[in-house]
Amino acid sequence: MSDVLTPMMQQYHRLKREVPPDALLLFRLGDFYEMFFGDAEIGSRLLDLTLTQRQGTPMCGMPYHAAEGYIAQLLKAGRRVAICDQMEAPKPGQVVRREVTQILSPGSILDAGQLEPKKNNFLASVAPVASGYGVAALDLTTGEFFAGDFLTAEALRDALGRLSPAEVVVAQGQRIDLETSALSNGERLGYLLVEHDAWSFSADAAEHTLRDHFKTASLDGFGLAAAGGDDTRGALCAAGGLLHYLGHELRRSLGHVHSLRLWQREDVLILDAVTRRNLELVDPLRPGAGQTTLLAAVDRTVTAGGGRLLRQWLLAPLRNLAAIGQRQSVVAWARAEQQERLALQERLRQVRDVERLVARLVQGSGNARDLIALRVSLEQLPALRDALASHAVPALRALGEKITPLPELAGLYVRALADDPPIVLKEGGLIRAGYNATLDELRAASVEGQEWLADLQRREQERTGIKSLKVRYNQVFGYYIEVSMANLGAVPSDYTRKQTLANAERFVTPELKEMEAKILGAQERSRQLEYELFLDLRAAAVPHLRPIQETARALHEIDVLVGWGALAQERDYVLPEVNDGGLLVFEEARHPVLEQLPAGEKFVPNDVRLDTETERLVILTGPNMAGKSTYIRQVAVLALLAHCGCFVPARRAVTGLLDRIFTRVGASDDLGRGQSTFMVEMNETANILNHATSRSLVILDEIGRGTSTFDGLSIAWSVAEYLNTTLRARTLFATHYHELTELARLLPATKNYNVAVREWGEQIVFLRKIVPGGTDKSYGIQVARLAGLPAPVLKRAKEVLRELEEEQLDDAGTPRLAKAKQKKERAREVLRELDLFGRGGET
Repeated sequence: MSDVLTPMMQQYHRLKREVPPDALLLFRLGDFYEMFFGDAEIGSRLLDLTLTQRQGTPMCGMPYHAAEGYIAQLLKAGRRVAICDQMEAPKPGQVVRREVTQILSPGSILDAGQLEPKKNNFLASVAPVASGYGVAALDLTTGEFFAGDFLTAEALRDALGRLSPAEVVVAQGQRIDLETSALSNGERLGYLLVEHDAWSFSADAAEHTLRDHFKTASLDGFGLAAAGGDDTRGALCAAGGLLHYLGHELRRSLGHVHSLRLWQREDVLILDAVTRRNLELVDPLRPGAGQTTLLAAVDRTVTAGGGRLLRQWLLAPLRNLAAIGQRQSVVAWARAEQQERLALQERLRQVRDVERLVARLVQGSGNARDLIALRVSLEQLPALRDALASHAVPALRALGEKITPLPELAGLYVRALADDPPIVLKEGGLIRAGYNATLDELRAASVEGQEWLADLQRREQERTGIKSLKVRYNQVFGYYIEVSMANLGAVPSDYTRKQTLANAERFVTPELKEMEAKILGAQERSRQLEYELFLDLRAAAVPHLRPIQETARALHEIDVLVGWGALAQERDYVLPEVNDGGLLVFEEARHPVLEQLPAGEKFVPNDVRLDTETERLVILTGPNMAGKSTYIRQVAVLALLAHCGCFVPARRAVTGLLDRIFTRVGASDDLGRGQSTFMVEMNETANILNHATSRSLVILDEIGRGTSTFDGLSIAWSVAEYLNTTLRARTLFATHYHELTELARLLPATKNYNVAVREWGEQIVFLRKIVPGGTDKSYGIQVARLAGLPAPVLKRAKEVLRELEEEQLDDAGTPRLAKAKQKKERAREVLRELDLFGRGGET
């Protein structure tokens, strides 16, 4: 680099030391953001930018006006980005003053264009303590803040799995140990893992950080023990460390974070990662499979925040009968009162994403259109509150009481803001005429100036006789008079030449320069005043952040519940009875996802009954493709929905409270961890047997099929016995081991069921109906025919099957048919060799 740039590079190195070492520093240089040295090498690779060198220094850059898209790519790639801006206009011979204005990370994104409207963007923290692990999570876009303590690494991973954070922060020096021992379980992390000052995660420092933020004398009101307590020590450390990281390292404003909610694991029905995946709660098993998730099937929300809350509820069903009953009461009303529900939903549809909107206002990134969206949302609140004020359903009435109309703030924005303001804040057009007298005067001066310029152009055309004469403006020369080359002879002597072009010359006059100063001065002062007025209007919302957030969260809850009412009415869902007993019954139950798929055969309803005393183990047999897996998953999904407070697709539904739902469904190996299909299956089964209780629902599909027949059968038999007699868990056990049907004769509370199939010659028809009794036929060859196996393969398979069924095996266990076929082929070869009929070996 040249000597002139040396001081600038000294400035660069100083600023680079101020940001986290792994953050890529985008250094504003004129109309570009530049990256240097190692940052440039990383950035050029991730963004496909050309890597250049200036005097041996690697560098790459992007136009500042296109930086937003490039930054989004870096964040999506799991990188942190520091933005360094110019804080003053360039001056010849001087280094421009620059500052790091923001540090962006995957867990602290605020740009709506980079966020999924109906999914939270959590930043989490983990703090290991003697009693286990503390976890905290904060969504900077909404202000939601949670913390909790978890005793085991498995519980920790389950919590993070529900949150699906974009970023996790841990204390300095703990990253590698936590990643290998607790966080990953050998799996690839789905989030950015970073470290922060270790001292900020200490109990004393964390308590100080939290008390200082919430301006409280103690943390008792949040359910957190003081620094010396053990029960919530991990939650305290994680929450304090997380706030310190956001406020100090990422330099984020946290004025919209008003409360901290303590997780109580016993309050929710636990779903481990395997169950969440197998039931396709929020993500499909096959990426790109479309709307095959439970979330998509039961989402009737009309607000973005309602969609985020629905996602949270599905991943953390309730275990509190009273809370479930309150939700059910709202859903029942919404199902029955269609007209009132539609009116309520129409009001909700007008409410913008207020939670994320006010977060942008606090961070100083909100624009005038955000204020318009806030105004439109506030205008819906009086009618919503009035509609719920005396509602017959107590739960809806209670939610209505959390709605706080703010007519003064809404009125202020009506008076002050233009109807369609621009996104940019410093070019004018933000403020409505009549709101500020000084602004109106400056605008009038600007308008009068434009009228004067038009009049000047007319007068000069008449004076000079040059009809093509124009008065124009650009940012370099200001206002000027442009005359074509053909008319230069008619230019008056009081014109001063300013610029010569190929086809014209530009001139100024003393009168024009004098008026230019007045016009431009008025425009500049007008834009500056508008910007200042806008900042005041944005700040006017800040004192109302807490009631706005509480209102938004109440509206989101209403949105989910009335949406479920709409779903129940649309799809004929029934109110499930949820109690404290051991019975689980679904009559004429349907799968909520499959019955909504647009194509395919009509869905066949089925019954299920499980009881901790008389029918806790069901052995389900039947051919592949008959619907066993769909049936057992359907039972789990309906039980989950019932615990969420949602109605379910059935004619009748009863379920006792569950503590966990386990699933072991499907087969897959894990190449990343070097585990075979069978090892994955055994790991998942071990997790179930080590954690299930008599309050659990267990769904098992094809246990033991990843190994030899006798080994697999032995394991499946033993697992079924253990679940029934030792754990006494309600279990649906789908299997092709027909020998397991003997368990119904040997074990208490065990029943056999099978999936009905109709045979038609060599064809089979799947009836999709679950009927009592076992079956000893798998119809494997018929299913293979449906799959398109070649006819010779199917014929040979039938021959081998017949021999196996007749136990025609030799001492080595080989079907005698195989040897018979070999002898037949040898006989043909001998005949060819003899050539008895003189046909040249032809037989």
